[in-house]
Amino acid sequence: MSTPPVVSVIIPTYNHSHFLREALRSLCDQTYTAWEAIVVNNYSEDDTIAVIESFADPRIRLENFRNHGVIAASRNHGISLAQGAYIAFLDSDDTWYPEKLAKCMVKFSDDIGLVCHGLHWIGEQERDVFCGPGDCATFDALLDKGSCITPSAAIVSKQWLDSVARFSEDIKFVTAEDYHLWLKLAQAGIQMHFMEEILGQYRVHSGNQSGAVLRHLNAVLCVVDAFLPAGDSGGLQAQIRLRRRYGMAYYGAGRGMQRNMKYVEAWPLLLRAIQYWPFFYRSYIAIALNLVGVVRQSR
Repeated sequence: MSTPPVVSVIIPTYNHSHFLREALRSLCDQTYTAWEAIVVNNYSEDDTIAVIESFADPRIRLENFRNHGVIAASRNHGISLAQGAYIAFLDSDDTWYPEKLAKCMVKFSDDIGLVCHGLHWIGEQERDVFCGPGDCATFDALLDKGSCITPSAAIVSKQWLDSVARFSEDIKFVTAEDYHLWLKLAQAGIQMHFMEEILGQYRVHSGNQSGAVLRHLNAVLCVVDAFLPAGDSGGLQAQIRLRRRYGMAYYGAGRGMQRNMKYVEAWPLLLRAIQYWPFFYRSYIAIALNLVGVVRQSR
């Protein structure tokens, strides 16, 4: 009888066979071998199944599952099938370095329920991005400043995931469902450990991301509203806190438009950021950068 896996790696995918091969190869190259992989395939129309079968590794399991546009449903389906005591998330267009699992698993203890590391972002611009640190991952910090955790960098105790009912499948949280999960875990009291080490690659896709930026903004605002509802019940301090968080969210969306050189689309977002929270100096810097971008683009 084979030994049960310690880590279950959940890989949701849809029409990413060209990237999925790299993701699975990086998993098979792990020096830590007590894992299983559950590839939750949203009925891809490419050669995803052929790619999975080409590995001929009994630790890699294919599950065809229709998620109806809600990736949280795919992740939850994978978690429900997991045999491991720990759940790792690997997006099908990301990869891990060979020592990722080995270095992360030794950080777990009776007190630590989530371990996270840094990622090297690849795409039009490459940079190292570190998750955390711990003081940015408390419930209040996550709520006030936004997410500092990336799914492909995180391993979580399955017991903790079950205790907070896993990912929300509410459609209004789509693209920010992981942010919602981290908030739930932090609110429940999970202890997190952040490693100052790059142990994987995160792929930033090029192309027109304007729609994605706006969808993510709306999802983030819905998450914020779920934990910090509007209204007079919380008093003036709660209203100030909410306005500040909205301002930060609009600023982030405006900067996202700028990174995609969508300067016209950035204007209303940056102006809303100032409207909600005029005390955030970076919004004014972003306005100046946007003006420069518009001038350069018009030449």
